[in-house]
Amino acid sequence: MQSYYLYMLASRRNGTLYIGVTNDLIRRVFEHKNDITGGFTNIHNVKLLVWFEETPDIEAAIRHEKRMKKWPRAWKINLIEAQNPQWRDLYPSLIT
Repeated sequence: MQSYYLYMLASRRNGTLYIGVTNDLIRRVFEHKNDITGGFTNIHNVKLLVWFEETPDIEAAIRHEKRMKKWPRAWKINLIEAQNPQWRDLYPSLIT
């Protein structure tokens, strides 16, 4: 079964946020961290994986991404802090 990931990146604690969807979280975050993607995350130095969730349903992931992008910033911060109160980069835990 294929997995899909809804994720949030941050430039720093309480910094600029980015929300995305992917089918390969490790590859996608690697691309963000190494400026392969260009665009928003590169311009704003958004490289810390601070939150993610896994789902088997790509349509649900895309719908949730679109809803989250419209959420107030405080809701996004609360979601991050509920799972990752220190805003640590979760990427190293994925690759070890």
